[in-house]
Amino acid sequence: MEIAKNTDLPDLLEHLGYSLKRLGRYYTTREMDSIRIKDRRNWKRYSNGTGGDAITFLQTFEGKDFRAAVEYLLDFNGRARDSPRPRRPVVEEEKPEFALPPANEDNRRVFAYLRKRGIAPQVIRSFLNAGLLYEDAKYHNCVFVGRDNTGQPRFASKRGTYDKDGISFKRDVLGSDKSVAFPIPCDPAVPWVLVFEAPIDLMSFCTLHREARSNAVALCGLYEGGLNTYLRDNPHLRHVVLCLDADDPGRIATEKLRAEYESRGLKVSTRTPAKGKDWNEYLQQRGPPRERGR
Repeated sequence: MEIAKNTDLPDLLEHLGYSLKRLGRYYTTREMDSIRIKDRRNWKRYSNGTGGDAITFLQTFEGKDFRAAVEYLLDFNGRARDSPRPRRPVVEEEKPEFALPPANEDNRRVFAYLRKRGIAPQVIRSFLNAGLLYEDAKYHNCVFVGRDNTGQPRFASKRGTYDKDGISFKRDVLGSDKSVAFPIPCDPAVPWVLVFEAPIDLMSFCTLHREARSNAVALCGLYEGGLNTYLRDNPHLRHVVLCLDADDPGRIATEKLRAEYESRGLKVSTRTPAKGKDWNEYLQQRGPPRERGR
């Protein structure tokens, strides 16, 4: 068991055909950019909170039961000592072409869903009018559209308009460019950018702070690619304000990103909701500001 548990994860993942990259003290993979490997022995995937050792990795991602996973790791470590390990060739998969889902003839379900989540009508209309949000025709999901600096859609995240026990459907549209994520326009007179995990958190902040109409990006997870692109496209920005969730993954990501962007010479500060796990939870507990005008 000790041999299996202490398997070197970067070596194992390379053997399995994953493409590894180094992120400071951690490793991640091109295939799953939300995974982090620490001390070469433990992994955690921040997109869903799963984690563990080499045994749980094989159970989670390779479909092996416990016994098969342990036997595989014992065999793997034996080969590692005795002879070179054959590696599975890395096959570059063709990325599917990105296309936005067909739009519904109206946005009534999306509007009603976001109102239920506490988002102000004024804020919802502004996102709809800007082409950053719409309702898809087939499933009536919220579709959050990420546009690049030329205004072209490059990313889209679908969010179901029906929550069961606080859980709803969430998925990026195939072919989405995660390095664009979900930005809103940048005002060149403003030197900072607000960074959120989810578009609904960004919209919640805009509801709580009506002056916030620009200079923000939702990462749609914890991968910082969207922030890197925003900073590249707007080089005047010198201040990053991290507004990530107030849970363990959010706090860990906040410290990681703080160190990373401070090392680039940027000022980094944080804003967290006074209550709740995230900005939308806080908005619902606090209650939205009263709507003034259309």
